[in-house]
Amino acid sequence: MSKMNKFTVLGVLSILLFLGLSQNLNAQFIPAKFGKGLKINGVDSTFQLKIGFRFQSLMAADWSLADDEGIYQADNDVTALIRRSRLKFDGWAYSPKLKYKLELALSNRDNGGGGNASEFGNAANIILDAHVTYNFFQNFYVRFGQGKLAGNRERVISSGNLQFVDRSRLNSRFTIDRDVFLQLSTKQKIGDEFLINASASIATGEGKNHLTGYNGGFGYTYRVEFLPFGKFQSKGDYIGSSIKRESKPKLAVGFTYDNNQNAGRERGQKGSFIINSAGDIVGKDLNTIFVDLMFKYQGLSVMFEYADKEAVGGPLVLDIDESEIGKYYTGSAYNIATGYMLPSNWEVAVRYTDVKADTSTDEQHYTIGLNKFIVGHKLKIQTDFSYIDRAVSQNSTLFRAQMDIHF
Repeated sequence: MSKMNKFTVLGVLSILLFLGLSQNLNAQFIPAKFGKGLKINGVDSTFQLKIGFRFQSLMAADWSLADDEGIYQADNDVTALIRRSRLKFDGWAYSPKLKYKLELALSNRDNGGGGNASEFGNAANIILDAHVTYNFFQNFYVRFGQGKLAGNRERVISSGNLQFVDRSRLNSRFTIDRDVFLQLSTKQKIGDEFLINASASIATGEGKNHLTGYNGGFGYTYRVEFLPFGKFQSKGDYIGSSIKRESKPKLAVGFTYDNNQNAGRERGQKGSFIINSAGDIVGKDLNTIFVDLMFKYQGLSVMFEYADKEAVGGPLVLDIDESEIGKYYTGSAYNIATGYMLPSNWEVAVRYTDVKADTSTDEQHYTIGLNKFIVGHKLKIQTDFSYIDRAVSQNSTLFRAQMDIHF
């Protein structure tokens, strides 16, 4: 993190501390349960602010396996780091109908993607979410700012609420991630229980914290979800594991279509920028489809995802002299994960991910996880072990152990 970014974060924390200690602050501090953050209400009922902080401590051991036929040598690597460290602010301003969210990434592993890149102003990507949502009419909402697009379910689930130590290979290769967007959404109820959630958004298409302007196209994202048996407890359709044991079966099914016009990065909102010999960002249209579901009943949870991404005209991008200057990551993948939560809040989970890539090696990931939830996702220890089978490169195994704590 640069000195300027450090000073920015320290400045924010100092201001908050000053406000918290001030005896003249015209607000009420409301104690909350562990993991629920610190809530501040204006005594004149004009605002609400909730402050939260969390971090993840991770240890990972990666073994590359020997293969005489492929002439691969066995190797190993062990890493220990702060995987994520987040400072979160949310609440409402003036009216509960006008909500806001701000989330900052503090660890160097968490705010990467900037550094010396001019596309990000030669700065780290500290700002993750910064948006406002206005409930302007009944069950209709408009949101503006930077945040997660309505893509695959696993991506929208918070990194602090995952069933495994981290998201699957499907997500890392095909997600549409965060962007700056304007979104219209609605929630409708049919009969006593059947729910339909729908949204449509227009975004820059270049991802979060991008500064270099319009590159010849926008990103359009459309999503619809069906919940035939009604709401999950505590928004459990976007929380991994059966933290809340549903007394009746609950199901959510979602469909997303994303059209990123003239995408300037090799993975749409992520990846390297595609720059021609004249120094301009160039690209092709990327189309992505997601189908996903979440099912929960008592201690059982099941999540499924399918992704398909294609580049119009093929994944290779050529310069005027026909030399290759970029290559989109396209193809398809599916991912299925299931777990069972014991009464003691220990959980055993398994996941299978199959990736079929157009311009890279195909992969299959077999993962088993063991989790202990002390205070739900707010205080937990997670471990998982994966065997990674690659079609034309070295196979490997991966063991990870991680502790999460949320205030």
